[in-house]
Amino acid sequence: MKFRDYHSQATAELELAPMIDVVFLLLIFFVTAWASSTNERDMTISVPAAEQNATNPNKDPYEIIINVTKDGTVKLNNGVVQLDDLLGRLQSIQSINPNQSVILRGDALAEFQHIINVMDVIKKAGIWNVAFSTVRPEEAKK
Repeated sequence: MKFRDYHSQATAELELAPMIDVVFLLLIFFVTAWASSTNERDMTISVPAAEQNATNPNKDPYEIIINVTKDGTVKLNNGVVQLDDLLGRLQSIQSINPNQSVILRGDALAEFQHIINVMDVIKKAGIWNVAFSTVRPEEAKK
């Protein structure tokens, strides 16, 4: 009877190249997800609450986020801009992408006129795809 010699078999080696590839892909994914979510996490804005909010599963990764603070300051992707500068930037973006989407986040305590002024600028720029950011009432209480 012949027994197998387990010591003569080659040991299985761990391949590092595929593991490193996977780690780098995960790193790229999380950095990209983090970078795109920072524009929506402006803590100085407390968006109003709404019972029904629309969620878009086909979210545009290049959407523009405009924040209006309670004192009327307008921020385009976390950079403070004046309304005239905002119009020029939105017009140049709209000329490149006619279906450009914009998310307007107005502070719940902001004067409504500030938000209307920004909406007028968006309309003048020719952008039609505008969404408003809200939170659910139970999230607003936190």
